[in-house]
Amino acid sequence: MPPADFRRIALSLEGVEEYSHAGLPAFHVGGRKFASLASQAEGYGNLMLTLEQQAAFVEEAPEIFLPIPGRWGKMGHTHVRLPAASEDVLTGALRTAWKLRSDKNAKTRRKKTDVAERSGVTDKKRGKRRL
Repeated sequence: MPPADFRRIALSLEGVEEYSHAGLPAFHVGGRKFASLASQAEGYGNLMLTLEQQAAFVEEAPEIFLPIPGRWGKMGHTHVRLPAASEDVLTGALRTAWKLRSDKNAKTRRKKTDVAERSGVTDKKRGKRRL
C-alpha cells in the first residue's frame, strides 16, 4: 500500500488529525500521536502499540510487522511494511493503535477530572477554587 493509503485510512478514524512531527507526517487523536509516516522513505508506516500488541502482530504477520530498531521498538513502536500490507490488515492495525491511544486519552481525562474534583479546582488554567 502506498503512504497515501496509510494517510487516508488514518484520517478516516474518528478525531484524527495529521500534523508534522520533525517535518514528517504523523497522526494524533486527542493531541497524542498513535501513528506516523516518519519511515515512509524506507517503505514503512509506524504504529504506537503495547509490547503485547506488537508481539501479536509480529507473530501473526512477520512479513508485514516488525519492531522499530532500538529503544523505540522496545516500547511497542512498530514498523508496518507498506508494500506487503493489504488494506484490511493496515486498517486493523491502524485502528488498534488509534483505539489504544483513545483509551489512554480517556483514562488520563478521567484522572485529571477526579483530581480536580477532589481538590475543588473548577478552572484548571486559572486554578480557581469553589468558595
